Amino acid sequence: MTIEKLDASTPDLTRQNIERLLELFPECRTEGSRDEAPMVDFDLLRQSLSDYLVEGPAERYRLDWPGKRQALLTANTPIDKTLRPMREESVDFDTTRNLFIEGDNLDALKLLQETYLGKVKMIYIDPPYNTGSDLIYDDDYSSDREEYELESEQRDELGGRLVANPESNGRFHSDWLSMILPRLKLAKNLLADDGVIFVSIGDDEVKALAQVLDEVFGAANQVSQVPRVAKRTSDKGTHFRPTKDYVLVYAKNIEMLPEFGVPKERDEKDYKFTETDGRKYKKSGASLYQPSLDPRPNQRYFIEAPDGSLIIPPGNVFPTEKKDGAKIKPQSKSDKVWRWSVDTYLKQKNLLIFTEASAKNPLVDENGNQSKWNIYPKVYYDEDLEATLHPEDVIYDYPNSQGTKELKSLGLPFSFAKPTGLISYLARLLQSKEAIVVDFFAGSGTTAHAVMRLNAEDQGSRKFIMVQLDEPCEEESEEYAAGFRTIAALAKERIRRAGKKIAEDHPGLLGRIDTGFRAFRIESSNFLDTRVKPREASQESLAGMVSHIKDDRSEEDLLFGALLRWGVDITLPIEQRELAGRKVWLVDAPEDGSGPNSGRGAALIACFAKPGSTGKGGIDTELADAMAALAPLRVLFRDDGFADDATKENVHSRFKQLAPDTQVRVL
Repeated sequence: MTIEKLDASTPDLTRQNIERLLELFPECRTEGSRDEAPMVDFDLLRQSLSDYLVEGPAERYRLDWPGKRQALLTANTPIDKTLRPMREESVDFDTTRNLFIEGDNLDALKLLQETYLGKVKMIYIDPPYNTGSDLIYDDDYSSDREEYELESEQRDELGGRLVANPESNGRFHSDWLSMILPRLKLAKNLLADDGVIFVSIGDDEVKALAQVLDEVFGAANQVSQVPRVAKRTSDKGTHFRPTKDYVLVYAKNIEMLPEFGVPKERDEKDYKFTETDGRKYKKSGASLYQPSLDPRPNQRYFIEAPDGSLIIPPGNVFPTEKKDGAKIKPQSKSDKVWRWSVDTYLKQKNLLIFTEASAKNPLVDENGNQSKWNIYPKVYYDEDLEATLHPEDVIYDYPNSQGTKELKSLGLPFSFAKPTGLISYLARLLQSKEAIVVDFFAGSGTTAHAVMRLNAEDQGSRKFIMVQLDEPCEEESEEYAAGFRTIAALAKERIRRAGKKIAEDHPGLLGRIDTGFRAFRIESSNFLDTRVKPREASQESLAGMVSHIKDDRSEEDLLFGALLRWGVDITLPIEQRELAGRKVWLVDAPEDGSGPNSGRGAALIACFAKPGSTGKGGIDTELADAMAALAPLRVLFRDDGFADDATKENVHSRFKQLAPDTQVRVL
């Protein structure tokens, strides 16, 4: 068995779905001509899912439009594209965990399927409102007017018009729905089981969009359809002044989506204890106290119990060394540990209650033994009410004028941007400070701005993934006059300026909030199409196929392309080292040196050296032994990086012997 090649295209979702179906319904398997792959007999499948005889298609409630089936097929069709890093466009490229992707969001969603499948907590999108202008996202399946009118039965095959006024008979709606459907299907795959999608939309498509979301997510997973006051006043309209739009909210699985904090009726009698100042409180109904207001984030500390013993709060790591006094001796210069007394904690937001520990108490003391105490926060009646979120069925507080002011304060022109307050409000509803937030209609970058600002406000560690088409700015626009040729360029500049402003406004959080982003551009595959029919092959054409990797692709291009295909997080830290005389790339390598004795190896080590290159040349067993000693999870080489097939087999054998758990692939 030789080293496997890493697949260069996105997953074939159709084939994956077929395989899952046939596992459940093997009786529905039939022969197909598509690469001799098994296919599904859908008549048998319908019968398998029915408790009555199925004789033909049944009428049912659903939304249909010309081009829908093609749009569904497009969602599952694999693409042969990649993400190329743009270091010069990025901020803190080597350390940030945020992403900005420039290109068509349909491609981006497909490229992210492996890496972010089921990991995204929140998606917010503000797609085009379809007011009648041409769609920017003109996918390959969009039909021209003649094809559309024939398919929708507005004309017969001889060209005769069958209905009057075809322009207003749904052309724009059909094109728009065909654009949004595959993107929503792919977006759903990214959501975690407790994730949620928020979609802003106007009157033009709100009804149809709700039906599409019902179809993609299931009507039972609709959380709400919330009107939002977009403008305080308007001079437009003929019968009513248009001042609102909507936020449609759908859960991946509503049974797993935590409540948004709608305050429940509470009885003051439940707060059985009274402070000397008259305030009533109770023990928290939650579990043990979890530190929620730490003026020294990322630093360890103890809590001093009434008997003077030291308790390690949940989530803190026990230090092996300590000394008397206020500070506990750190294990390293960067590892600061503090001892906090009860008096210190009384100055914090959450006052503490100490109770005798139960047998199941998970807390430990300063010596690493089970503590004698449990710790609970006091919950005050008045503060409990104030701290509860109050989501309403109408959003009043975040009109578009706020978004315009925010961009103006950054010195940027842009019309109709959503305000960061709206995105922050929606993100707070999730009550998660570690969420991955995705916006694949990024526009001016409002969502990225909102995530960074919210992290600064509550010391969260949310991460964002923005996707924006490199849509040209109109030459007569303010954006063009300000020097921006594309909306994507403006969005990146907004994130840079917003991040700098947030850092200036919160100097105490320097280094603790992520205001950077890794910028990528969607481009064609890193590999040449080397498929040649025998009749077309010649010595000249074959000579040009010694390497199937494009000449203009860098090692970093190849690395990130491989991470995508392997489903490895493309925001992980990356470094270069020299190993056995060759340059290697290490992804997410432990700081204390990767290897068997460090607990884990790097997520991936790649070497793209070729025979005859500088240094020691290509891949050999010396390099393989050095890599295997580090016990990485994955190893990657160029397929043409070996001097000959014998060397390739020897390298493979060395890994099987020295690091059998390491996956080895070639490009």
